[in-house]
Amino acid sequence: MKTTIKILSTLLIVFLLSCGGKEKKKKESFSYDKKTTTEATTTTKAEKVPASKTIDLSNKGIGPITSLALNAEINKEMAAKGEDVFKKMCTACHRADKKFIGPAPKDILKRRTPEWVMNMILNPDEMTQKDPLARALLIEFNGSPMANQNLSEEDARAVLEYFRTL
Repeated sequence: MKTTIKILSTLLIVFLLSCGGKEKKKKESFSYDKKTTTEATTTTKAEKVPASKTIDLSNKGIGPITSLALNAEINKEMAAKGEDVFKKMCTACHRADKKFIGPAPKDILKRRTPEWVMNMILNPDEMTQKDPLARALLIEFNGSPMANQNLSEEDARAVLEYFRTL
């Protein structure tokens, strides 16, 4: 029994000595006070505005429409015809008030000239090839090109009048 107590007390002393006496290194922990270089780079980057939200009221686009004057009052008959054309020809890719396959036409005349809108409706192939804003829209909408619906200028003008009512 004495030997057992001696062995246990020796083991206990060895165990206690092996655990103590070492300096513990402080681990670096997360602190809110640290300033990192990533903070400086993220605050200096300019926010990129998507093409669908970009405002460009000087670009008239590429196509047959070079000048277009809109009346102060909306032509209700023309707008009704335009709504009908829009519902038949455009709703496969566009929703009036939200982004879908293509951009929403709501408030389009606050971001684009009437000539640009008409040229995009009438001449989408050449617009996406040569107009920088139309190309940016093509990229934003995953390369989905606007289909040429072969609308007449009269139908395109009616659609534009409908867009004014949105």
